[in-house]
Amino acid sequence: MRSLSIALMLTAAGIPAVVAAKPAAKAGLPPVVAQMTLDEKVSQTQAAAPAIPRLGVTAYNWWNEGLHGVARAGEATVFPQAIGLAATWDVDLLHRVGDVVSTEARAKFNTVGADKDHGRYLGLTIWSPNINIFRDPRWGRGQETYGEDPHLTGALGAAFVQGLQGPDPLHPKTIASVKHFAVHSGPEAGRHGFDVDSSPYDREATYLPAFRQVVTEGKAQSVMCAYNSLHGVPACASSDLLTVRLRKDWHFTGYVVTDCDAVEDMYAFHFYRDTPEENAAEALKAGTDLNCGTYYKHLKTAVEKKLVTQAQLDTTVARLWDARTKLGLDGMASPYSGIGADQLHTPAAADLALKAARESIVLLKNDGVLPLKASAKIAVVGPNADTLEILQANYHGTAVAPVTPLQGLRTELGADRVMYAQGANIADGVAIPIPETALSTGTGSGQKSGLTGEYFDNPDFVGQPVLTRIDTTVNLDLYNVAPVKGFENKAYGVRWSGYLTPPATGDYQLKIYTERCWECDNQHDAVTLFIDDKPVISDKGDGKSLSADLRFEDTKPRKVRLEFKHTGQDWGVRLQWQAPPEAQVAEAVKAAQNADAVVAFVGLSPDIEGEELSILVPGFDRGDRTDLALPARQAALLKALKATGKPLIVVNLSGGAVALNWAKDNADALLQGWYPGEAGGTAIAQTLLGQNNPSGRLPVTFYKSVQDLPPFIDYRMEGRTYRYFKGEALYGFGYGLSYTTFGYSDVRLSNASVAAGQGVTLTAVVTNTGQVEGDEVAQVYLTPPANDEGLQHSLVGFTRVHLKPGESRQVTFDLTPRDLSMVDRRGNRAQAAGDYRLFVGGGQPKPTDSQLTLTLTGHQSLPK
Repeated sequence: MRSLSIALMLTAAGIPAVVAAKPAAKAGLPPVVAQMTLDEKVSQTQAAAPAIPRLGVTAYNWWNEGLHGVARAGEATVFPQAIGLAATWDVDLLHRVGDVVSTEARAKFNTVGADKDHGRYLGLTIWSPNINIFRDPRWGRGQETYGEDPHLTGALGAAFVQGLQGPDPLHPKTIASVKHFAVHSGPEAGRHGFDVDSSPYDREATYLPAFRQVVTEGKAQSVMCAYNSLHGVPACASSDLLTVRLRKDWHFTGYVVTDCDAVEDMYAFHFYRDTPEENAAEALKAGTDLNCGTYYKHLKTAVEKKLVTQAQLDTTVARLWDARTKLGLDGMASPYSGIGADQLHTPAAADLALKAARESIVLLKNDGVLPLKASAKIAVVGPNADTLEILQANYHGTAVAPVTPLQGLRTELGADRVMYAQGANIADGVAIPIPETALSTGTGSGQKSGLTGEYFDNPDFVGQPVLTRIDTTVNLDLYNVAPVKGFENKAYGVRWSGYLTPPATGDYQLKIYTERCWECDNQHDAVTLFIDDKPVISDKGDGKSLSADLRFEDTKPRKVRLEFKHTGQDWGVRLQWQAPPEAQVAEAVKAAQNADAVVAFVGLSPDIEGEELSILVPGFDRGDRTDLALPARQAALLKALKATGKPLIVVNLSGGAVALNWAKDNADALLQGWYPGEAGGTAIAQTLLGQNNPSGRLPVTFYKSVQDLPPFIDYRMEGRTYRYFKGEALYGFGYGLSYTTFGYSDVRLSNASVAAGQGVTLTAVVTNTGQVEGDEVAQVYLTPPANDEGLQHSLVGFTRVHLKPGESRQVTFDLTPRDLSMVDRRGNRAQAAGDYRLFVGGGQPKPTDSQLTLTLTGHQSLPK
């Protein structure tokens, strides 16, 4: 019956049902695995698994990324960064996004050919989502998560995994690897050897629930173990995590993969065991099946020294082989083999990226200045107004037609109604792409903004360019994609030429940013920058000369020429600068003075917050932050713009929460836009003009100061997140405004008293009490009886509902025994007797809000 029901599900979805290869019988190994030699078995436990021609086994690289779109494999649909997807609070949307990601991964895989060897980023095993808890806003990788709450993270993570894997566990479209298991959220600088000291309570109440939900409900078929240790035991060598909790308690039957080089880290940074083979053996025995890296090569010696048994190695290889056969590798059938390149970035996928961006925008403040009138003349300013990187964030694909905020507003309002000035750099010591306002193709009346780009099919600029166009800025994303069709997998050259006009006299630093391929050979791209025909930067690919300090004594145009030779495998090139702050602010103020309103795009950037970066400037430490405040140069820009007396609308683009205290008090409107993906500029413009009613809600707490937080390295949840923070937040978790208003009525419980072991149903009527149609995110919070762990209240349910003006709709929440449970100091979860309060509304409960009381009687322990 189960096979028949799955076949019917596939047929209903338009997917041809095929017969899967049966998993290996418990009594024996799959025939292919049984025929492998010891060397061959060991080779298959490493991410870059080689071919075994004699057995018909193709080479397969298990490493692929799909955090918010297929990443690092050329053009793909780029959705908002994960934290932006979390701000939608839209479970169905996350499922649909996961489905698009898996379709595009299949398209790229099938284009290579299912019977061909597949390299990195072209496979069907997706190392996403990241469901770690964003416990501290200083963590640069927090942008990859679904926020600070276990319930929201678990619900969104499970939906995304189901979208990635599809409806049939025997025929997954792709396999999701949820990461990083467990208790992993910075600091980045010490992540390879960090030992976490977390209480049993915090693990059960905060760090593990989302993993449990994504495994037990989302049915994830892979889990990635983390770099860190837990109480001295590396996560990838923890039997408590990988065998007891994951496989025994949660009945996980898939495979475990390491974070990259985590087994080597056990030896090099954790000093866990004395020899490489002992560390490899400990990871394998704990339940780690696949090593990202090469350190599992030491398993051969481990077997020979009897540190692990042949049977233990066989179990691991059999799990990996089972995943390969389910996916349709090595000659096995798959219902998804017909997905082709025509399924990459379809109109439907592009529409979904726009929908996701629209739903992710959070309106934090509005004094009535929004929506803007269609006839408004606006000044667009700020370092995040016109840069590609703030759209794509990290772990991204190459957007097909990305729209920056500046481009989006020009499209919606008309270019003649939009003035632009960069206004500031992101932060002191951080370069930013030179804006179009400082670049021109000539000096006469017919000049255009930007530089003339000539694209040659050779790196020596011989012959005529294949393509000549005007690039408003030099900011190329080349991650496994070529700027011109036909340039793929070959060396080429690009020459940009025109004029650079400094906005004022003073000291400038010009910089060429080349995103180095850290996984490639030492062959890197070469660049030369000429100013007035003199080379000021000349780098032959060694990265030693990529900046030049210049002083301009006047503001006359300078001839500029940049020659870029793509002879390696680097991933991008940008022409950047650090300009005098006073000159940038003066340009912005001039633009504001001639406008009806000012829209300032400020915030952070993936250049300064992210994974294990090299950046070390005031406020930023190797990907993490040391301060939550808006960087000083941007804060000064906002104050200067406010002084013009024009209405000031601030749009903050970042992956983590920023302490926007001044903006809250002084801006006329304030929005949080995250890193919004390929359609971010369109979504923001439509929101500012009222074509989209903002409906995003914060998935994290916005604090007023870093002083409100415990030390970053302290993994105790006390004083962190809305559940335990007792101070006054700048903006709370779940917060978000709309251009309309909503009311709640007829709030009821199915029972006012239930016995332990039972759930309860909560219903309420939500009404749009305003004049504009829009989405409300109804949220249910449970306040437990007073407890020693300091838990104030927790999200236990949410739903998104669209309502026209005056329309009402009933929302229903079926709260399970687990939703109505508590965790004791020893980490035991149970339904305990007492009076609990329940609240439903558009955000967290306030002391003055009315709440329903639910009485629980008896005591019922719940499974781990």
